[in-house]
Amino acid sequence: MSDDITPPKPSARKERVSVFTHIRLFRQDIFASQPAKLYRAWMAELRMLLFKSYFINDPKLVETVLKKRPDDFPKSEIVTAGLFSLLGKSVFVTNGDLWKKQRRIIDPAFEGGRLRDVFPSMLAAADESVKRLRPFADGTPVEMEEQTSQLAADVIFRTLFSIPISDEIASETFEKFRAYQRTQPLLNIAAFLKRPSWVPKMQRRATKRAAHDVRRLLTRLTMDRAAMIANGTAPDDLATKIMTTRDPETGDLFTSDEMVDQVAIFFLAGHETSASALAWALYLLALDQDTQARVFAETSTLDDFTFANLSKLPFTRDVFRETLRLYPPVPMMVRETTQPELFRERKIKVGSQIILSPWHIQRHERLWDRPDVFDPDRWQTDETRKCARDAYMPFSAGARVCTGAGFAMVEGVVLLATLIRAFKFDVVDGHEPTPVAHLTVRAKDGIYLRLTKR
Repeated sequence: MSDDITPPKPSARKERVSVFTHIRLFRQDIFASQPAKLYRAWMAELRMLLFKSYFINDPKLVETVLKKRPDDFPKSEIVTAGLFSLLGKSVFVTNGDLWKKQRRIIDPAFEGGRLRDVFPSMLAAADESVKRLRPFADGTPVEMEEQTSQLAADVIFRTLFSIPISDEIASETFEKFRAYQRTQPLLNIAAFLKRPSWVPKMQRRATKRAAHDVRRLLTRLTMDRAAMIANGTAPDDLATKIMTTRDPETGDLFTSDEMVDQVAIFFLAGHETSASALAWALYLLALDQDTQARVFAETSTLDDFTFANLSKLPFTRDVFRETLRLYPPVPMMVRETTQPELFRERKIKVGSQIILSPWHIQRHERLWDRPDVFDPDRWQTDETRKCARDAYMPFSAGARVCTGAGFAMVEGVVLLATLIRAFKFDVVDGHEPTPVAHLTVRAKDGIYLRLTKR
């Protein structure tokens, strides 16, 4: 790459603001509420109404929280309080023994060998997306987040339940989920107030109704699959694998309600995060035409796109890695202290919020060379590989690393390679996207690109 490409980065807030201004900005957009110092600080203290939060960028402290003592820092309700009506007690929101039991049942479905099995479904979804996009490939601006959202949902339905998004129930589920997204604010204000768990959580009526509709449809899918398992006609997909896997310690299977909880988070996490990452990857390639040409050249060498051939796409994989560094779909993770801590000579009380921010640590000025520059070639340097061990966590790290991380990396390369082989992507003048952080990192007014057929 001849010139440095510096893609959009959100503006930081003023260094000092009131607690109420901070909350207002946080509910508007996470990035809008954070000061610029977080891109260079190892640790920062933020005061809320009834508790304190601590941003942790020091790699050694991040290792303590995520890898060395994860049980001492359970997941906080700050982010999950607003999602209870959809997610129930899924693996995304639970802690302790319940979470460990859930992971023991879920993890085998995402082991390496299973990725080869779901590859054809990913490729089928990508090929169908190419067909869907061809009528728009005439240079007219296309809003890509909407397109990648449908593509990512198609991947989830095909790999989880062996049905395409065109299936009636899959299509309805997708539409109901979009309705849920439109009604769901970033945070439940009750989480900021740290009220006791027995106090009812506040949530919009429309949000509850949309969540109920999604769960009703997911329940139908799950019950239909249970019947197919019982009569021996179930396909060998992710849903079947998870529903037939017993906890090796207790022998338990997921109950129907437990399985619906897990399906809800698979759809939420697998669909939302993949759609976000793919849309930003396509934007970055449209912004950097030289890099896009290299991806096209690499993918064009494949006569047959197979799972084994993924190893022949190292540069495409590095483009996706670099996208996840600059635009991690989940920008922040929140943990809570269960005992007094001493971090960087600061005493931290029980119940304090520990904020781990992939967005900030992956752009940290004291860790990365040219942190805001899009440079996929950096991933071939020893310096970056060393830095990544300490400061690259788009899927979290340690015991709570995303169980679908391997799935996501395969999916990202498959979808990106398929789309770049089919279309050339160009930016639209006057439509530079502004990153905002709600549930995932999205563009404030969408990502508009021009597509032309190869």
